[in-house]
Amino acid sequence: MTMGDETPITSLVLPVILRPILTKLERQNVLAAQTLCTALSKAESTYPGIMHDLILGIIQRAELNLDMNESVLRLQGAASDYDVVEYRTARSEDAFQELNRKSMSLKRILSRIPDEITDRKTFLETIKEIASAIKKLLDAVNEVTAFIPGSTRKQALDQRKREFVKYSKRFSNTLKEYFKEGQANAVFGSLNLLVRRLYLNNV
Repeated sequence: MTMGDETPITSLVLPVILRPILTKLERQNVLAAQTLCTALSKAESTYPGIMHDLILGIIQRAELNLDMNESVLRLQGAASDYDVVEYRTARSEDAFQELNRKSMSLKRILSRIPDEITDRKTFLETIKEIASAIKKLLDAVNEVTAFIPGSTRKQALDQRKREFVKYSKRFSNTLKEYFKEGQANAVFGSLNLLVRRLYLNNV
């Protein structure tokens, strides 16, 4: 992996792994946490993927046997709404807050997949739960459309919705392949691609 490689986890390392750590640091030293957060965000913005490379380097140096796709997916469910600011829209209207809740709910369901994928019955039930949560999320997106001013921003939201639907379908196709060939990591990667589309803070 090199900086700038476009994989789903590259852009998830900062919000999912590092941001919750910085939130804990903030409780002890606000200035230090904010300074570090600004520096890491700037580094990631300048060199996309550098946080992924940093974490991967630490894992390799410690000779840990971790799969990043699986680990990042698991951590989605552990992060609080407060920790993962990238998932939230700052708009206060009820429709936007409902969108926040639906997004976080889906993310938490997806984070259970690494534990449930080997239990076929449980996994199939979770797949149904995911399908229902996706439908509820798309309904919530439709609700916020009325609050979005200007055709340009509505088009941008519609584009993001189409991307989300596209990656939902890709996940569905990956599931079909999984049931034929049993490649769990492909499922985890597909889910992380879907999670990336749950970022809402610029709605």
